[in-house]
Amino acid sequence: MKQFFNEYVADIDTYIMFKIKEKTELLREELTKKDRAPISLSMGAPTIEPPKFVIQKLKDALDIGGVHTYSSPKGEKYLLEAIKTRMKNRFNVDIELNEICSLLGSKEGIANLIRGIITPASNQKDKDIIMVPDPSYASYSEMIKASGGEMYSIPLTAENNYMPNIEDVFEQLKKDGYSQNKVKALIVNYPNNPLGATCNRAYLKSVVDFCLKHEILLISDAAYVDIFFEGENKPSSVLEIENAKDIAVEFHSFSKPYAMTGWRIGWICGNYEVVSRFAKLKSTIDSGIFKGIQLAASEILNSKEGDEFIVWANNEIKAKSDYFVKAIKEELNWELNEIPTATFYHWLKIPKRYKTAVEFCDDLLKTSGIVMVPGTAFGKYGEGHVRVSIVCSMEKLKIAIRRMKEDGFLYQ
Repeated sequence: MKQFFNEYVADIDTYIMFKIKEKTELLREELTKKDRAPISLSMGAPTIEPPKFVIQKLKDALDIGGVHTYSSPKGEKYLLEAIKTRMKNRFNVDIELNEICSLLGSKEGIANLIRGIITPASNQKDKDIIMVPDPSYASYSEMIKASGGEMYSIPLTAENNYMPNIEDVFEQLKKDGYSQNKVKALIVNYPNNPLGATCNRAYLKSVVDFCLKHEILLISDAAYVDIFFEGENKPSSVLEIENAKDIAVEFHSFSKPYAMTGWRIGWICGNYEVVSRFAKLKSTIDSGIFKGIQLAASEILNSKEGDEFIVWANNEIKAKSDYFVKAIKEELNWELNEIPTATFYHWLKIPKRYKTAVEFCDDLLKTSGIVMVPGTAFGKYGEGHVRVSIVCSMEKLKIAIRRMKEDGFLYQ
């Protein structure tokens, strides 16, 4: 039945994490029999429970009159007010209510924005272009492909300190035969998935200035902005940069900081015209987030309980990160890139005896039952690396290290 789908969707691939999960389940019985039941170091989602405070607020909301009726795709006023306050308290950014739209998770929001700004074309050179970090969140490329656009890679490497000169990349784009007039948007993602890399305000300013100069929409994916370990170095919002609202929008999520992944709630904020047009598009797609979830989310966002939960969760991740770094260096002799100060990811070079990241991940899974993600899932510059997510328990993390040592996965 493939013929019923348009050319942009017909060949879209399944999200890498679901593919890895399917592969793991096929091997689960065999691995369990040899005492190597799968341990996931792959999925980028908290495994802890959300704050009890927000769960109770949701329970309380269920009995409020009118809570079970349709909401608005833009979001109820109490949620928008809470988001406005959060942006001021956390980033000292002034946002008006008409510059905010709620989302059924930031993933949905980014996909629908991309759909809204790209005019589909069949000929590659006629396609609208979105400049995307590489490596980056695996769904960006498929979102762009499904919308009939073209992705152009912005290489993030140790050599450029994961903060490449965007003007240089833009010049290379033109040398590669693409028209600068087809570039519609640029995506930045700091702290970064999969690298765990952060950037400084000076770099954000350079990106804002670039987009203002070339009239390119700046899309900031700030899903991990509240997962960090050095209190004096809080990751910034791109909207903190002067004049950023003239050209930028930013996506935020409740999923990572509050472990509310299944609740599917987030927001876009920034440039008024972009957000308002986006909200009109959303009004034709969905009927908003369940009001009970919006009520609970609005309560956690600026609460003492919410802030304390973020600090506690970040300390837990930091403890596991410290253990993992020490163990993989001292017990497995692995080489490490710069140790991240944000997110729950580690980006590792694969042992030299493996030709590809996929080969290494397949061997590690089949031998030890440990699930990692090949770097190529995140872009062409990811080859030779794997992403490790340390959201499992400390106990499982220690078992994973023990298995790797017993099964000979040393860095050789």
